[in-house]
Amino acid sequence: MFIGERLAELRKDRGLRQKELADKLNVKEKTISAYENDVTAPSDRIQEEIACLFDISLDYLHGLTNEETTYSREQYVILPKSCPPIMKKELLEYLEFLKLKHKIK
Repeated sequence: MFIGERLAELRKDRGLRQKELADKLNVKEKTISAYENDVTAPSDRIQEEIACLFDISLDYLHGLTNEETTYSREQYVILPKSCPPIMKKELLEYLEFLKLKHKIK
């Protein structure tokens, strides 16, 4: 999997249009299109910004792994491949609840 394919997947999964992602990365919409179509590759700095924005590892962005580990790698939980998407969503929501409950940023 190339970066472009993974970037398009991430953007669509988060409900972003190319223009919205371009604004977040401070690039033009046509630049996002070029990235997603593997016409050009994002610079290392932009790749880091993408990883930070989507909270993914650079390995995931590059398609070297299918484990969507966090960019910061401070803490993460590896879920079994059989974990359904709804369960992942519920776990993330529960973690957000716990952060609010314990006033953690």
